Amino acid sequence: MAVTLAELIGTPGLSLRLIGSPAGDSAAEIQWVAVTELEDPTPFLSGGEVLLTTGLRQKTPATQRDFVRRVHEAKVLAIGFGIGLSHSKVPQAFVAEADKLGIPVFEVAYETPFIAVGKLVADALSADHYAKLERLLKSHQVLASALLAGNGLPGLLQTLGSMLKTELELTQYGASVYASSPGVDKDDGGWHQVAISTGKKDRTTLWLRRPYEADGIVNYAQSLISLELSNQARHRETQRQIAGQVLDDIVRGVLTGPDATARLGAAGMATTGKHAVLLVEAGNKDRRSLPTLPLPPGMDNCVSAMLGGRLAVLVPGAVADQARRLAAYLEQAGIDATVGQGGSYAQTGGLRWSYFEAKEALSHGERLNVPERLNLTSLLLASEDVPLADLAAEALNPLLAFDEKNDAELLRTLESYLQSDGSVAAVAADLGLHRNTVRYRLSQITDLTGYDPAVTADRVHLWLALSVRGLQHPEDRDRPAGKRRRS
Repeated sequence: MAVTLAELIGTPGLSLRLIGSPAGDSAAEIQWVAVTELEDPTPFLSGGEVLLTTGLRQKTPATQRDFVRRVHEAKVLAIGFGIGLSHSKVPQAFVAEADKLGIPVFEVAYETPFIAVGKLVADALSADHYAKLERLLKSHQVLASALLAGNGLPGLLQTLGSMLKTELELTQYGASVYASSPGVDKDDGGWHQVAISTGKKDRTTLWLRRPYEADGIVNYAQSLISLELSNQARHRETQRQIAGQVLDDIVRGVLTGPDATARLGAAGMATTGKHAVLLVEAGNKDRRSLPTLPLPPGMDNCVSAMLGGRLAVLVPGAVADQARRLAAYLEQAGIDATVGQGGSYAQTGGLRWSYFEAKEALSHGERLNVPERLNLTSLLLASEDVPLADLAAEALNPLLAFDEKNDAELLRTLESYLQSDGSVAAVAADLGLHRNTVRYRLSQITDLTGYDPAVTADRVHLWLALSVRGLQHPEDRDRPAGKRRRS
């Protein structure tokens, strides 16, 4: 322990004697011992010291009082005055001014060298420093053991809270990862925030309720938490790659039956009961977060996978609540993403249909997209095996080129015609055209594309082409007429 002023003055053999009134805090710990013979030593003082002097430059009462006032402003703890050199005793003006300002003054006998006082305090400070280091090292070992003993991050945080004797909470992406007291209000200003760096833009924060006994352990805990969260992120990324390969084989139909069941089980997913697929599609700036994104609380029983640049979450049982939870979590985390929900089906083959439903639902463009009844058209649009993009480009590129060159609206006319179930009158009313103008444009479309919108088979082909284009350029769905993309 560091030595206090009372302990210093009472040390046998130093012959120190308190002069004047016992002012000040005698139980305060001495931060250092400074020796000076300067008229103004304040530039070299930091506060909390015991200041030793022989009063060499304090020859008059005025200089003595001035010296005491200056060191008082520097917040020294006490003044030790050495007698027998410049002064035979502590000057009365010196003592009076110190009593007035509340600074303890003690007499240092001629036989007592200042270095003896300094050494005693320095030894005490050194011993205290080593004791703190020893306690800190033991705390490091306890925290590391808590992390590695099988309880993981919750065990580490529970131990940290006990050490600091306070409440704490760890949040990531705005969601609580661990809380010593769930449901606490962190907006009352009584919390200290410690940023946790994981190499991801996940806004991880350790919240500590003030006051707490820090003692240097928080910095070490900060490093351990960062390391553990980074390890968890790498593990999630690896597991999602493995699960994604299995799911990809199931979706493409090359993995079925018992083999699919076995590989799903190896990926951590039980295949009994119904399961559904949730697909998360993120914007460009957030797409890199998906491989390592932790699932929100309450979805611990869900297996996740990366497939086609999207995050797929395999949900057992009822899916609606989990879909809402995932969408709300992404919004709270500030991630620009949409969620497509598939239906719940039994057996491994059902995952394929649920995936197609979820992928088709993503095309709706909402933050949360519920599935519609799966039909042949939606299956074609969801399939990755049919070259729909090439077929759509072959059919529509002539119209796009003609519209670009002639500032025409053949593509818009075609869209209106198909949406109006082939009614020329409805198209004319929609676009404000004469019916003959609509018929002329339809003939131009037939000449340019080779597909006649009036023929059922050709109409289906053109409708699919427009649907594929809508998936490729979803912004066009809400773009005013005449301002749609030309390519």
